[in-house]
Amino acid sequence: MSRLLAAVKTQPDSVIALEYAPVEVDRQYRYWRFRILLTTIVGYALYYFVRVNISVPLGSIGKELHYTKEQLGTITTIGGVTYGISKFINGILGDHANPRYFMAIGLIGCAIMNVLFGLSASLMFFGAFWFFNNYFQGMGFPPCAKSMAYWFSPRERASTFGIWHASHMIGAACVGTLTGYLDQYMGWRWCFYIPAGLATIGAVIVLIFLRDTPGSMGLPPVEVYKGEEKPEELAAELKEPVVEPEEGVVYETSEPALTYWQIVWKYILLSPYMWLISFANLSVYVLRYAQLTWGPTFLQEAKGFSKVQSGWLYAGSEMAGLCGALAGGFVADKLFRGRAGRVCVIAMICMVGTIQIFRFSPKSSHLLSGALYVTMGFLLYVPQMLIAAMAMNLGTKRASAAAVGLTGIIGYASTIITGTGIGKLVDVYGWDAAFKVMLACAAITLVLMAFTWNVGAHPHAKDAH
Repeated sequence: MSRLLAAVKTQPDSVIALEYAPVEVDRQYRYWRFRILLTTIVGYALYYFVRVNISVPLGSIGKELHYTKEQLGTITTIGGVTYGISKFINGILGDHANPRYFMAIGLIGCAIMNVLFGLSASLMFFGAFWFFNNYFQGMGFPPCAKSMAYWFSPRERASTFGIWHASHMIGAACVGTLTGYLDQYMGWRWCFYIPAGLATIGAVIVLIFLRDTPGSMGLPPVEVYKGEEKPEELAAELKEPVVEPEEGVVYETSEPALTYWQIVWKYILLSPYMWLISFANLSVYVLRYAQLTWGPTFLQEAKGFSKVQSGWLYAGSEMAGLCGALAGGFVADKLFRGRAGRVCVIAMICMVGTIQIFRFSPKSSHLLSGALYVTMGFLLYVPQMLIAAMAMNLGTKRASAAAVGLTGIIGYASTIITGTGIGKLVDVYGWDAAFKVMLACAAITLVLMAFTWNVGAHPHAKDAH
């Protein structure tokens, strides 16, 4: 047991770093960055297979078991709130854990809970198994956040995070299409059994290919490797000793090293920008989960699409989101030099217009409705991705998972609104009430992100001077 716990903990830095020549450091970094990025994309995509697989069959579950939208919304609310809390708790644990084992354990847990959910018929058991499923889901993002923070430097983090964000859309798009066919031809229970099997395979992939920090592999800090900061600057920023890999020089700071909890307190809990982007994240997640949870049902009931058609549109929206995240990250890094808040403001201005047009699009025009639904997906994932990247920079790499966890615990409180809340609104007032909520949230996100207009990739760099 002690050996297992030691493996799960983050690995100590290796002294091999002092022996690497610059050419070898570059070769090692190129190889491991690609491998770790690809592995975390595949692993997190499969987390989505056992999380958003509930969206397409939600209508079928209600019809077969005679549950209202409010009752079904309660299940997704339980899951969302649990996920937000779990993301914060596991963010703190994930900052101290080896991503390789942490991520794999979470995937196995999700697979088991999905099988049990598929075997159930009672609302109480649905809620219980979705609760535990979403707790394990909270073990998926922290190891990815830690990997991105340690293997990619702040000035490339938004664009790289945009590439990694493909995992969300690939996972959601594939499982949306898959569950559309499973629900129609095999029954809704198979929408949980098949993804559970795929998640188990994903856990094995993660165990084989993922690794811990560059330091544990004998490599220097990524900020030094990319030339963004000198060792002494990095040391001063974090107030800790840093070893220069080529010469073996240790740069000491004039102040004692900050502990993990001091970093959490100073750079996360006391940062006004962290709270601004966290509450912006709440509004973004209301938008996202209003579309993610209820989108397929709305398309079927209000726009006349079939289950398979709604599944394909769900997939199309997610793939458009992939393009949105990639474009948002590139624009933030290359055009605005890491000032991601500016891109979020632009995206939300466009989002307000798109929601309004979609709201009044005629039922007879499937092409227009489908195009607008996909456009909403493109715009949604711009702030959803960039807020996480901003949180990682604000929290520094030592507390990156905890920083994203704070945005998560607030963001996933949105499921109280998008699950039970929107379910009841639609039951009582119809779908138009849901659109009014979405419009308000897009406007709130726009205003909050405007306050971060000048926040850059190195928000704490001034501490180093």
